[in-house]
Amino acid sequence: MAQSPARSRLLVFGLVWFGQLVSLVGSSLTSFALGVTILQSTGSTTRFSLLSFFVFAPIFALSPFAGAFVDRRDRRLVMLFSDLGGGIGSLLIWLLYTAGQTGRWHVETWYFYVPVALGSAAGAFRWPAYQASTTLLVPKQHLGRANGLIDLALGAGQVAAPVMAGALVGRIGLQGILILDLGSFLFCVVLLLWVRFPPHQRVGDRKSLLRDVAYGWSYIRSRPGLFWLMFFLASVNLVMSLVAVLITPLVLSFSTVTSLGLVLSLGGAGMLSGGVLMGIWGGGHRRMRTVVAFQFLGGLVLLLGGAPPTVGLIAVAASVFLFTIPFSTSTVQTIWQRKVPPGLQGRVFAVRRMVVLSAAPLATLLAGPLADRLFEPWLAPGGPLAGSVGRLVGTGPGRGIGLIFALLGLLFLGIAVAVRLSARVWNVEAELPDAVADEAPSRVAAQPRPGLAAGAGGAGT
Repeated sequence: MAQSPARSRLLVFGLVWFGQLVSLVGSSLTSFALGVTILQSTGSTTRFSLLSFFVFAPIFALSPFAGAFVDRRDRRLVMLFSDLGGGIGSLLIWLLYTAGQTGRWHVETWYFYVPVALGSAAGAFRWPAYQASTTLLVPKQHLGRANGLIDLALGAGQVAAPVMAGALVGRIGLQGILILDLGSFLFCVVLLLWVRFPPHQRVGDRKSLLRDVAYGWSYIRSRPGLFWLMFFLASVNLVMSLVAVLITPLVLSFSTVTSLGLVLSLGGAGMLSGGVLMGIWGGGHRRMRTVVAFQFLGGLVLLLGGAPPTVGLIAVAASVFLFTIPFSTSTVQTIWQRKVPPGLQGRVFAVRRMVVLSAAPLATLLAGPLADRLFEPWLAPGGPLAGSVGRLVGTGPGRGIGLIFALLGLLFLGIAVAVRLSARVWNVEAELPDAVADEAPSRVAAQPRPGLAAGAGGAGT
């Protein structure tokens, strides 16, 4: 019996989601193993944080152009070539590391930043295409659940990667992990060759990419609720970027790589649980209430960074903090998907992503110097803050980073309060009409292709 168009579209979403899940796990393995390798070989938080900078900087620079490009092209093909680009980046890291291990070439740490940036540049095109395609594949009433599943995949990557990387580094090394990452990209490419996405209305100026980018900005700027919601996301991303960079040196300041893997895995388990519950619940009808409530909880948890450090405390705090993230990010994403027409989502989402990520490169550049040159010396035994703040948060290695976490918790709480007091953001759902119908047009059937040959044949559609 033939499947209904809606059911076929949901099947395609499920296949694409599974492929991205596998790819995320592979990329997370490489990110964890490469980051720990750099931190342990150099002992520098600054060099470690620069790795994150070269992840965020290309996305920030390319996102607005990527979004306009996504609206002009087959989004499946954009995702396909983006995954190929990510695979090339991992291949270059493998070649560099292998050359360094065999002694054929003296490999400096900064050499790895170039292929990392290449893979990130490819990802700048993948995510706008993925998010915009979700609106085409999933009925409006299920978008909250679909976004919860996407966050669940992110959480699964964080759960699996540290545990797997910790076990695999000693057995197959970074080289073997990179080969697994390449296999994950290949698997994702095969799935994308097999499925077909519904066509979308290609709205915009075909002769001017810059004009399309400008339109994405003007669309957001003319809607104050979305405009300020975008800056809310940017402030949240600033805090999360600092947390993501500093959690590794914080744990390694008093414990081992094995403990770090446990902390990150439990944190990922929290995000996984949040994604599962969000996928079941969908965020409710008063979505901004959900956003603020979980934002406030996340701020309270970050305050625990100032407490005396133990692996158990940090693991629980990381788990609860990341548990709150899918409820905020998925709910906000659902609001955007409902309020922006599908044909404009590529460029609008990409401009939003550029602004949201604008704080991330700055955060990753500042994280290392803030920790190495200011907060850590301030809270060293005999440091300027040892006799005052040090009585509350302690002194010694990692306590400066702990103070940064506590301050970030206060900032997170302040953001939640500001959103609740902003009428335009709090009432954004009521002020803006939905731009997405309850059901996608039934005349479009997005069915999996019967084989790779058919997928390759339709590459130019």
